[in-house]
Amino acid sequence: MASQSNQPQSVHDFTVKDVMGKDVDLSSYKGKVLLIVNVASQCGLTNSNYTELTKLYENYKDQGLEILAFPCNQFGSQEPGNNEEIQQFACTRFKAEFPIFDKVDVNGANAAPIYKFLKSSKGGLFGDSIKWNFSKFLVDKDGKVIDRYAPTTSPLSIEKDIKKLLGVA
Repeated sequence: MASQSNQPQSVHDFTVKDVMGKDVDLSSYKGKVLLIVNVASQCGLTNSNYTELTKLYENYKDQGLEILAFPCNQFGSQEPGNNEEIQQFACTRFKAEFPIFDKVDVNGANAAPIYKFLKSSKGGLFGDSIKWNFSKFLVDKDGKVIDRYAPTTSPLSIEKDIKKLLGVA
């Protein structure tokens, strides 16, 4: 690593597993604006979030937006399915075309390294822990975490922040 420290400097320093279990080097997203979200299939927030995330993705994927969805079963056991079931649900019910990754923990000793980095970059209102499904992290083209949004924040309400990072009027 070019950096003197062993600490990751950006989201691009991580490799994660996709829904099929294949490694994905997040440096492949350099130059893209990322919205990273912990998703769940059986949450009260599922319909509105998946619907709006899909709309954002349709509107801005050609301008450089990527939405990275990380299923998580830590909140009310609302993501009980296996990866295949999760992908089937998102793609069939919500026509989600954005990438869905391997199910992860976002809190605790087994939290995925990418989530440890996101939380240390932008602590939440109540400290570092993710409080519920559909917490959102907005990441710029250089892999730096720009903002963090609560689970109840509508994806469409952060459209202006996404457009700003994309340089879209």
